[in-house]
Parts: sequence; C-alpha cells; structure tokens
Amino acid sequence: MPSTPASEAAERTPSDRPRGLGRLGWVVAAFGLPAVLAAAMLDPDGAAGASSQDWPPFVLVTGLLLIGAAARDEGLFDFAGRFVARFGAGAALLGSVAIVVAVVTVTLNLDTSVTFLTPVVLAAAYRRGHDPEPFMVLVVCMSNGASLLLPGSNLTNLIVLQQSHTAGGALAARVVAAWAASAVAVVAVVTLLYRRRITEETGAPATTSTPSRIGPAALGVAGAVAAMVALPGPAAAPVVVGLGVVLAARDLFGRRSGWHELADHLNLPLLVGLFAIATALGTLGRSWSGPTHLLGHLGIWQTAGLGAAVAAGVNNLPAASLLAARPVHHAVALLIGLNLGPNLVLSGSLAGVLWFQSARAAGWSPSIRRFTLVGVVMVPATMAAALGALAATR
Repeated sequence: MPSTPASEAAERTPSDRPRGLGRLGWVVAAFGLPAVLAAAMLDPDGAAGASSQDWPPFVLVTGLLLIGAAARDEGLFDFAGRFVARFGAGAALLGSVAIVVAVVTVTLNLDTSVTFLTPVVLAAAYRRGHDPEPFMVLVVCMSNGASLLLPGSNLTNLIVLQQSHTAGGALAARVVAAWAASAVAVVAVVTLLYRRRITEETGAPATTSTPSRIGPAALGVAGAVAAMVALPGPAAAPVVVGLGVVLAARDLFGRRSGWHELADHLNLPLLVGLFAIATALGTLGRSWSGPTHLLGHLGIWQTAGLGAAVAAGVNNLPAASLLAARPVHHAVALLIGLNLGPNLVLSGSLAGVLWFQSARAAGWSPSIRRFTLVGVVMVPATMAAALGALAATR
C-alpha cells in the first residue's frame, strides 16, 4: 500500500525526527539564563518574588507532559484518533476534533494537547482522505482558545492567578461562558475560512493504527485533573509532577520508552529558558510600576488587547509574568488576551512552537504565513466572543 506522510512519520525513530525545537530550546536558555542572573543581581527580592510566582506553572506542565507521554505509550491518543475518525468526515470530523482537543486542553494542558494530538489529528484526516490543514489549524487554535477554563489548562492562567489563590472550581464557574464562547468562535472561524477544503477529499489511502491499551496512565490523567480542579496552582503542581515522575519511571525501567525520547518530548532547555525569561520580566514588573499603572486605567476590552499585543510580541509566558507581577484588576480579561492573542503568531505561545514541531515530525509542514493570515481573523473574532460573554455574565 502506498505510504502517506503520516504513515512515513510513524515509522521514524526518534533520532530521525526534526531537532529544530531542541536547538531552539538551547537558544532560549542561552538568552534567558544570563537575563535572570542579571535580574537577580540587580533586584534580589524582586527576582525571588517573580520566581515564586512563576515556578508552579512550569513544574505543572512538566508533570503534564510526563503523564501525556505515558498516555501516548499506552495508546490513549491513538484510541482518540480512531474514535475521532469514526464520527464521520468533513464537518463531522471537524466537530469531533474540536471536542477532543478542547477536552485534552482543559484536562492535560494545551502544551500536552498540541504535542500529542497533532499527529493523531493528522492521521485521522488522512484516514478520512481529507486535506489536513483545516484540522491541523484547528488543533493549535482550539488548544489556545480552550485553555481558559482551569488554572492548569494554560501556564499563563497559573501565573496571573497566583496572587489570588484561585482554585480550579472557582475559576471555571467564573469563566465558563467566556470559555465556551471562545471555543465555539474558533470552530466558526475555521469553518468559515476553510469551508471548501473541510469537505474535499484528497484520495489518500487510509493509514494503519497501533493497538491501544488502558493502563496506569489513565489513572494519572484522572489524578491530574482532580488535583487541578481541587487545588490552587502551587499546591497542584507537586502532585501532578509526582504522578508524572512515577509514570515516567515505570515506563523507563519497564523499557516501554527511552531516555532520549522522553528528553525530546520534555525539552527542558526550552522550559528552563522560558522560566528564566519570565522570571527576569517578572522582576522588571516588580521594580517598575508602569505595567500595573497602565492596567489600572484600562477596562476589560483594553486589558485583553494589551495582553494579546504583548503576548504576540514576546510570548505569552513572559508577557504574563511582566503584566501580572502585581495584582491585576481585570485578571480574566488579561487571560483572554494572553491565551487567545498567540493565535496571531506561532511564537506567541509555547503551544504554537510545539505544534509546529510536532506537525513537522509527523510529516506535515505548516505554513507560518497562512497561520498568521488565519490569526488576523481568528484573534479578533474569538476575543470579541469571549469578552462579550464575560461582560454578559459579570
């Protein structure tokens, strides 16, 4: 049977796959570590406060990625791909992809979603004989758009909400309308922009799938979700990373996965580098009152716009650390900007970078230009929907 890009990618060994994200990680670390050292020397107290605010989200995402790796090895994501493909083709496939991506984003973090669901959705699109681009764009845009509901769904949520000690249940009750509106808007924009390509068939042959099994990773997923819902970010992070370490140790010592493969998925240089940059900017936000003063004079729409602009310019994690170095009056509006604004440029969020790399590793090359063109429509539409729902439910 002729091979497709997806089936060819599935046969690659980890060492055959693109290493661009690994190189990027070292570049980010090389820039971030000197910046945080300089910040610590200039303002030790501010650096300590910034690192205290920023460490929980990075620890949490490390644990979620470890749990996600175990779930992938057990075939949970392959099972999701087959489940998605069974719902039908065209618009039905688009809707089922949207639901699966939203659920995984809410429960396992948007970075886990783009890392592990990108190849799943690519395989599902090829299985149904469709052009994958609409479905792949939906993965990253929905991951960003659906990441507002729980603190652990997005690192920016944890950074911004750290000082308010908001538990997951309280946040969900407050933002559920805005979250639902943004998710629906993402699907609507993708449907509008790709209305013809969603239903077109390329004639590509169906891909084969590997058997799945339900094991301890499912318990890890359930435990992570419970921790993120019931506990504030600083308390949930150690629980989630503990679950991830246990599952990773089980897989490593049981030879279900290798050290190099796990290191590639974690990309600690990138996480450490982003943490360093976020801490440096958080230190700046504590020693300079400009961001706090500006946010204090803005309404919810302006606050969200500022968050989106800064996120698109410097990445939403450092942007969150800078803008939320002190308590924020319109915290949810800021989160809407920080979470939805990165759909304008791939570099605006860690999820965008991970999606790009995962897509290339799976055998499909995204167009950065087309992503930005979609974002020009996607970002205003989704932010307007979320902010409108937020204003209506205040």
